[in-house]
Amino acid sequence: MSSTPRVFDIRGQGLKLETEADVEPLLEGYDPRTVEEIYLGGNTIGVGASRAFAAFIDKTESLIIADLSSIFIGRLISEIPLALTHLCTALLPKQTLTLIDLSDNAFGERSIGPLLPLLTHNRFQTLRLKNNGLGPAAGIQIANALRESAKLTKAEGKVSNLRTVICGQNRLENGSASAWAAAFEEHGTLEEVRMPQNGIWMAGMRELARGLKKNPNLRCLDLQDNTFTDDTDEGLLAVDAWADTLASLPALETLNLSDCVLSHDGEVPSVLRKLASGSNQRLANLQLQNNNLDASSVAVLADAISTHLSSLKRLDLQDNDADEDDEVYDTLREALTTRGGRLLVTEADEEEEEEEEEEEEEEEEEEAAEEVADREADELAELMGKVGLQ
Repeated sequence: MSSTPRVFDIRGQGLKLETEADVEPLLEGYDPRTVEEIYLGGNTIGVGASRAFAAFIDKTESLIIADLSSIFIGRLISEIPLALTHLCTALLPKQTLTLIDLSDNAFGERSIGPLLPLLTHNRFQTLRLKNNGLGPAAGIQIANALRESAKLTKAEGKVSNLRTVICGQNRLENGSASAWAAAFEEHGTLEEVRMPQNGIWMAGMRELARGLKKNPNLRCLDLQDNTFTDDTDEGLLAVDAWADTLASLPALETLNLSDCVLSHDGEVPSVLRKLASGSNQRLANLQLQNNNLDASSVAVLADAISTHLSSLKRLDLQDNDADEDDEVYDTLREALTTRGGRLLVTEADEEEEEEEEEEEEEEEEEEAAEEVADREADELAELMGKVGLQ
């Protein structure tokens, strides 16, 4: 277990904790009053064990991070609400809390009840809810709780603390999109929103455009693998709605619209034209993989790469309809390479990027190890010097 007096961390140990007695040895040596971060993820926690952790959390005085991701592996649906009630009740009054991670827990609609008071009354900054099997009904309840939180904050004459919402792989669908849009609009303070793989179609995407338009400080937006167009009369309305919204997001730096069917029949999406016109001058990372984009769409980006897209450093255009050898890619690649950036068009491009990232990670690990070794050597030298003086 890697821990300090400020951090309680049992992540990834695969522990099966059933009772309070199972938890007691893990908590030995920790003063809850000094603990600021708790990481329980990657273990399976029963009702009794959750009661023990809740009692510990209840005594914390400056808790900042609560990582409860993947803590109900193999648990019965009847156990999860009881265990979650203990943990959420303990967390609710902790107003120092900034991050709550509840990802990879199979809540569904049946288990989210204990979450709602926490989401309504705690003033955290970051909420992570990824892969929870929510569905639209549970999604509506969670979004409504977040909206109510914003209303209560405004009633106190304060500005919302909420900055990051991650709610991907949850089958939110169109049915919950209006509720999420209303929550986002009510807060108006979001800087990062990630909602990939939620089965949201055109009408829902229009709703999200409306809500997120009221968040001018948004820096990162991930809507991957939701659907923007089809072959109906309303097929382009979502793309046009987002083209309009982009102009209200001047701080945007990362935009992931991969796998979103931005173009249905070869038309140049209005979203691309808007970006090329300079709507988001800070944009550095643009992901447009698998969107039926042909050479005319790529050309729109190429024409703007040195002007209105001058901050762009990473552009992903893999799996689109333009020929990989089209010279329009040469323009993009040259401009991005000159500024130290990267264009991804083929699998080889992606593999090269991954290799470079691995090399960078290895170099960082080596540098960190050298720093530790140097520090230990200095400490040893200092100790030897003191011994010599004696």
